[in-house]
Amino acid sequence: MIPGSRSARIQALVAEQATLRDARVGLLDVCTAAVTALPVGGAGVSAMFRGRASHPLCSTDFVSQQLEELQLTLGEGPCVDAFVLGSSVLCTDLLAGELQRHWMVFADAALEAGARAVFAFPLQIGAISPGVLDLYSSSSVELDADEVADAMAFADIATLLLLDAGISETGLPSDTAASDTAASSTEVAGADPPDAAPFDDLGGYRAEIDQATGILMVQLGVGVEEAFIRLRAYAYARATRISVVAADVVAHRLRFPPVTTASDPQPPDARPPDEEP
Repeated sequence: MIPGSRSARIQALVAEQATLRDARVGLLDVCTAAVTALPVGGAGVSAMFRGRASHPLCSTDFVSQQLEELQLTLGEGPCVDAFVLGSSVLCTDLLAGELQRHWMVFADAALEAGARAVFAFPLQIGAISPGVLDLYSSSSVELDADEVADAMAFADIATLLLLDAGISETGLPSDTAASDTAASSTEVAGADPPDAAPFDDLGGYRAEIDQATGILMVQLGVGVEEAFIRLRAYAYARATRISVVAADVVAHRLRFPPVTTASDPQPPDARPPDEEP
């Protein structure tokens, strides 16, 4: 267990960030407080689920937002490993040979995005694990024992916030808490970065990806897992954020033909003249 004095100190740091925003404490306050207290450049939180799509919830800057999206799109990275293993993953230097081999795609993509060190802490209470807290640094850095303990304390607060919002294996917040959590958890600190997902509620980001997955299930005649894999693969192959691809599918700007007829989706205007719209 985290000592009471550490827990109280971390809670005070998070509360201070909420006060600066003049808002209720939310996930963004946990992330910004962690960046203030630790030798890292940014932080993000993703809701993680077994057997279904996971979803970034908040980030402090464009780099951390990219890192959350990259891991969702690629299906690999410290965030994924921390969730699967149920333990912290500390990567002090993504240029290290063993990490390059372990995350053959993510390591280079994260470096290109501006991250050199990445640390992932599972959000956990007993057997319940609703997500992961990610921290990154633009330079190689090592967290000492106290800093790791502080990061775990921030993760504990994020866990309580997610559980209070009703985030569960359904992937949806409870009606009573969704609006309060939404105001902070889907934000990116500062100005909106290019290509920022245009969602202003907690369920919106997840709902668009889930809706796109459902559309692909019908179009392709496949199960939910294969439909999501196709969505993720398309985004990865074109170096596009999965949220952008999902929005195009939902808006019918992008159509995936049956697997037996083609390997790539085609835009609506590319359909043969005799094909039904």
